[in-house]
Amino acid sequence: MKNHHWRCDQEHDVKKIMLATDFSERSDRALRRATLLARQFGASLSIVHVVDDDQPRRIVDSEHDAASALLRELQSTVQEVDGIPCEARVVLADPFAGIARAAEEETPDLLVIGPHRRQALRDVFVGTTAERTIRSVTCPVLMVNAPPMGSYGHVMLTTDMSEGAERAANVCRALGISRGAKVSVLHVFDAPALHLVMGHAMPADERQAYLEDERKEASRDLAAFVKSVDWRPIRQDVRQVRNSPAEEILTAAKEGSADLVVVGTHGRGGLGRFFLGSVAEAVLRRADCDVLAVPPEAAP
Repeated sequence: MKNHHWRCDQEHDVKKIMLATDFSERSDRALRRATLLARQFGASLSIVHVVDDDQPRRIVDSEHDAASALLRELQSTVQEVDGIPCEARVVLADPFAGIARAAEEETPDLLVIGPHRRQALRDVFVGTTAERTIRSVTCPVLMVNAPPMGSYGHVMLTTDMSEGAERAANVCRALGISRGAKVSVLHVFDAPALHLVMGHAMPADERQAYLEDERKEASRDLAAFVKSVDWRPIRQDVRQVRNSPAEEILTAAKEGSADLVVVGTHGRGGLGRFFLGSVAEAVLRRADCDVLAVPPEAAP
């Protein structure tokens, strides 16, 4: 299977956007954001709908015909009303596999999707279509959670200082999606000594001094990270993880009125595993704002 080698070594903007739609209200939001971005960057748009082919043939054929008709309407509207070059097609496959296959074939700069539909047991045992898609593609994925109101005003990058976080920063910058927006960088740090048995017996003044030392070290690490990726954040923020890394990220986003959170989908292991899949997915599941998920670079 070939991989699209998505490069982010220079700023190139978005030239081709793919939208995966299920024709729901959630997907309508994603379509609106995709058209706004396509207009902003002068990009073309490809709309994909996946029909689950694990059904009786007559149902598959019926859903294919209905979806094709709806896609023609969407394509016509995007081209004639929004003035954006647009293609549309139906794919027969498992939903996440179909989206991943279409992304592999068309190699978009950005894949746009709506938030997942919660199906408790399916979510628990196999993950959502959105999450499985993000794990299966090599291009950045934008999950649109909020009603689009215009260009992004505050883009918040999250980092655990890993190569995955560095790639997320470089990809976001290369896309140009943060241009003109307020930019901030968040690092959620741990205080491992407090998790040990002796941490509970630590005097208050020692505890405070330890936390301050950890915060200062985290701030130094963050400043070095920002310098290494040559970003221009207006604000650098460090927060101690108290409940969960995802909760700290979402709280920071809400307090800072961020309308786009950028996460790498792979990060460090051990105590620093803040952006390994589970945390990125927790952010994706619970965020009210949009989330840009950046997967690791594909092997050539």
